[in-house]
Amino acid sequence: MGGGLGMRLVVFFVVLSVVLCVPFVVWGEQWEVKYGFESVRAWLGGPGRQWGWVVAELLLVGDLVLPVPATAVMSGLGYVYGWWWGGVMAAAGSFLSGVVAYGLCRKFGERGARRLMGEGDFEKGRRLFAGRAGGWLVAMSRCLPLMPEVVACMAGVSGMPARRFLVALGCGSVPLGFVFAAAGAAGQDDPVVALGLSAGIPVVLYLASRVLMKRWTE
Repeated sequence: MGGGLGMRLVVFFVVLSVVLCVPFVVWGEQWEVKYGFESVRAWLGGPGRQWGWVVAELLLVGDLVLPVPATAVMSGLGYVYGWWWGGVMAAAGSFLSGVVAYGLCRKFGERGARRLMGEGDFEKGRRLFAGRAGGWLVAMSRCLPLMPEVVACMAGVSGMPARRFLVALGCGSVPLGFVFAAAGAAGQDDPVVALGLSAGIPVVLYLASRVLMKRWTE
């Protein structure tokens, strides 16, 4: 396949996506009811309000392997704690989820990935995430269903440089968290506008971060 993506690399990406999708297929409907916007704001605003955010953070981090409706949890945080603190909590949860996925896959996933992809395709994946495209993939994936977990795992497996990953992760997670928290604070549960903003703002942030990083390394 020349300089393009290798077939085994593509297959590995698809298989990883399918594996992470299984909990959503099996339990997604039940979790959507239990942790939808209305349910989340009810238990967040209940008697344990001062500690509800801890459960919400655990849910957002657990979104890596559980069918958590993450944007509903973020909106619930905004509704109960306001757009600022709710945004901080929502962004932190999304960011931590990405860090956990990246860290675990970087530490434990490389050997298995090399065997499944073969050395040639593994190196293609490493080059992809080490280059400019890797940062864009991480930043832009945060607002998409399932893709945040898949891309963060691929970045870890491929050994993406930590600084580039963390910057890109922040550029995607911060807008996502604050936009949905602001929507929740306004009592809105319509994701269309929020998704549009959380997809567009990371472009601006990551462009700015690239300029800053380039200046710092000169």
